[in-house]
Amino acid sequence: MNAKPIVAELYTTEECSLCREMRSVLERLRGEYPLAIREIDIRADASLFGRFAEEIPVLYLDGRKAFKYRVSEAALRRKLTFLLWQRWILGVAAKETS
Repeated sequence: MNAKPIVAELYTTEECSLCREMRSVLERLRGEYPLAIREIDIRADASLFGRFAEEIPVLYLDGRKAFKYRVSEAALRRKLTFLLWQRWILGVAAKETS
């Protein structure tokens, strides 16, 4: 299957240990799911810092906030599977109505 990648945006800072944990979970699942991982250091943008300083790490999947602070591999796997299933269902429905 050649699926469009799920965009995973990880809002982080370099010294954040929870951020390293979340990045590690993402990297472990990268081989199983079509993921485009983008790390964003919130210190590079004052508005991002103001928005996320007390919440990092924050993980957005396809533009929606999915997790903050911690995520287990099982929870991330469930969410990614759901997103792929949702895309498939919406794609099938779109084909049936055209």
